[in-house]
Amino acid sequence: MTQETSRQSNSTDAIVIFDIDGVVRDVAGSYRRAIADTVEHFTGGAYRPTQTDMDKLKSEGIWNNDWEASQELVYRYFEEQGQQRHQVALDYQILIDFFQSRYQGPDSQNWTGYICDEALLLQPSYLENLTAAGIPWGFFSGAPCAEAAYVLSGRLGLNSPVLIAMEDAPGKPDPTGLLAAVHQLENQSSIDTATPVIYVGDTVADMLTAEKARLVQPTRRWIGVGILPPHLQHTPDRLDAYTANLKQAGAIVIFNNVQELTPSRIRELLQRPA
Repeated sequence: MTQETSRQSNSTDAIVIFDIDGVVRDVAGSYRRAIADTVEHFTGGAYRPTQTDMDKLKSEGIWNNDWEASQELVYRYFEEQGQQRHQVALDYQILIDFFQSRYQGPDSQNWTGYICDEALLLQPSYLENLTAAGIPWGFFSGAPCAEAAYVLSGRLGLNSPVLIAMEDAPGKPDPTGLLAAVHQLENQSSIDTATPVIYVGDTVADMLTAEKARLVQPTRRWIGVGILPPHLQHTPDRLDAYTANLKQAGAIVIFNNVQELTPSRIRELLQRPA
């Protein structure tokens, strides 16, 4: 699929930018499994974080980078044992290499790791429906470019979609990457610079990114749409807490699956008072 057909006049209703992890693909058994493996390894097998542990960390809104999240969980474990961070012999690059050996696999040129088993959370037909409705779309993700492209091009069959990835911008909740994705779509489609932007994500950091974009461009409407990760949807107590965190961070509406954000729902959101 190509986005060439999505070029519209400047009368489009909204621009939609998607996060990837937890929105386009389920990462509970891949990125999060790699976090758990990494923390367990660098704590000498003493601590393996649970999904709840990782959710709590992510709810702080600043741990979008999973390498940094892994490092932070290692540090916090040793702090609980009475050590200070400078006493922990932890090489960040070695930690990254270990993480990637689990997520991508031991051969960085021929991936066989957890990334190969991720379930898709949307289908190409969903994006085609947005295009048919005159709604331009793109992606802003904290994942490395190669890993984002693996799912967008390799799994979904998208042909050079607008993508801002880890190498292209500072980490969330810094809004630079979101603004860059929007700018690319504006240039492609001759979109009015006042067109509302919807950012779809599954974490507090995603919602804060939309909030911070509003501070940079206050004359434009920025709408944060939350998606509940699949691993939470069968645990009501954790689901309620996660939902509350997303709302507190600025989510206007929250869905169980991204494909619930249909063109008609988008127009409903735009009709709500700003």
